[in-house]
Amino acid sequence: MRVQYFDSYDAMSKVSAEMVMNTLCQKPDMMLCAATGNSPTGLYKELANAYQSDRSIFDQLRIFKLDEWGDMEANVQASCEYYLQEHVLNPLQISGNRYIAFQNNPSDPKAECERVQGILNQQGPIDICVLGLGANGHMGLNEPNEELQPHCHVAQLAELTLSHGMIADIQPKPTYGMTIGIEDILASKHILMLVVGSAKKQATDMLLSGEVTNEFPATHLQRHANVDCLIVRQEL
Repeated sequence: MRVQYFDSYDAMSKVSAEMVMNTLCQKPDMMLCAATGNSPTGLYKELANAYQSDRSIFDQLRIFKLDEWGDMEANVQASCEYYLQEHVLNPLQISGNRYIAFQNNPSDPKAECERVQGILNQQGPIDICVLGLGANGHMGLNEPNEELQPHCHVAQLAELTLSHGMIADIQPKPTYGMTIGIEDILASKHILMLVVGSAKKQATDMLLSGEVTNEFPATHLQRHANVDCLIVRQEL
């Protein structure tokens, strides 16, 4: 794992965007697995700025939704879908045939996860997977557990996750989530872990400890040969 520290969120966002752009220039139809939340927003803003400079670069880019809250419609501001539409899909003009996503509030969440897994198996692997660091070490909605699920699955949400900023004001809380699995993440060719926020100090220490444990899923990134961990120093 390559670790870089930054003095500002903007600096981290620019460097992470450069990494994405470098891959995009080499592989125009790259698959970018997009996390939501505060950590990657600056990265997506930088990509939107690049799109305004040369739109043709993004003509073949594919976007894969990392995860989604259960029991939540797409037009709810707290949903991952709403976030991605606002920060990624609309700014980069990603057409529907280049967007792979868990559908919101499906009648059969397990079948929906199987559908998404089938597409990933066919079109993957992911070229760059953008992740944020959960306070309890979750990646996507792969929560701490004795056994981690390898592929797309319906996730039981941890209590700490239910206090996440995206859904802090939502009532009732989601009863489940849908997420790609730990092995799907680790099959990505390149992983960007973005660490932002003063509440992430303990989580960052655990991530960088060298230990690999299912009780802190992000430590499994130690198993991957091509991970960049970008940390905003002043917020830790």
